[in-house]
Amino acid sequence: MNFWEDIKISVIIPTHNEAEGIGKLVSFITHNNTGAVCEIIVVDGGSIDNTCEEAIHSGARVIKSDVCARANQMNLGAKVAGGNVLYFVHADVKLLPSFEEDIMDSIKLGYPAGCYQYQFDSDKKILKVNAYCTRFDNLMCRGGDQTLFVTKTVFDELSGYDEYYAVMEDYNFIARLKKKYSFRIIPKNVLVSARKYDQNTWLRVQIVNLIAFVMFYLKVHPLGIKKTYTKLLTYR
Repeated sequence: MNFWEDIKISVIIPTHNEAEGIGKLVSFITHNNTGAVCEIIVVDGGSIDNTCEEAIHSGARVIKSDVCARANQMNLGAKVAGGNVLYFVHADVKLLPSFEEDIMDSIKLGYPAGCYQYQFDSDKKILKVNAYCTRFDNLMCRGGDQTLFVTKTVFDELSGYDEYYAVMEDYNFIARLKKKYSFRIIPKNVLVSARKYDQNTWLRVQIVNLIAFVMFYLKVHPLGIKKTYTKLLTYR
């Protein structure tokens, strides 16, 4: 069995009320699967819309989580995953058709984990500044919207996402991972939703994001960060 045949990717998508887009995402992954993706796992955190039905209809395996928190949901997906590479994707992100090849090339280059840069689904020039920063190897420039691939071996070694983090789970995981392993920022852009900026102002989102990151850095309890974040921003 050659290198390419050895890689089997489990795509894991945490959801909560994502009926509008989950079917399109699952269908896109299925349509662009050249053989490396062995399964698409949607881990739902108690949606009250048709998220689960849309996901199943589009060909995904749906797992229901008792806890609506991305860390818990993604860990649950990883636990049942059969692939040797895990690819965590937010439900409102638009992937590139080349995602399989990009991940396999990164692993072949010696990177057991990594993410993409991104751009917004908006023509607002100010958002291009945010997007430009995602090419830099700085923890503040990371985030779950950029998607994350990681080998199952490394994920298990790090004990997965720390479920203590009700928010900022991606930052914590990447910070721990980079202490031991190389991390690749794939020089291509996935497309992420600008709805948070549409529902607030650019400046307000920037300030609140900075506050959340400082609280994370100062080791404020994640529930306190989440409470502050949801109080200051209108989001979904």
